[in-house]
Amino acid sequence: MKFKLDENFGNRTQKIFELFSYDVQTVRAEALQGAPDQMRYEICCQEQRCLVTLDLDFADVIRFPPQKTGGIVVIRVPKNPSLSLLEKMVRQLLQKTIELSPESNLWIVEAERIRIHQKPDN
Repeated sequence: MKFKLDENFGNRTQKIFELFSYDVQTVRAEALQGAPDQMRYEICCQEQRCLVTLDLDFADVIRFPPQKTGGIVVIRVPKNPSLSLLEKMVRQLLQKTIELSPESNLWIVEAERIRIHQKPDN
């Protein structure tokens, strides 16, 4: 599974993905911070990477259809989250990927659950 971490994630989060042996790239390492959402989305489509982000705009399946990507994961953190809570949510996401792939789907990761917006069967 291939992931791309959006600009709001740092090296510590990247290392968590690497501990799970995932192929992970970052928007930051590719100098795409501040790039328009559409550009980041298109790059993930081309690379077939699952975008992991805190940006709620990516939860719009009309604007950013997850079927064209390796998946989109939006992590919804409460206001002023601690780093430990964010890391816990990332681990929760990665534990779920052991049994199910986010490919072509939108996942919304919340503190105690993951909501999965599945692609239509059409």
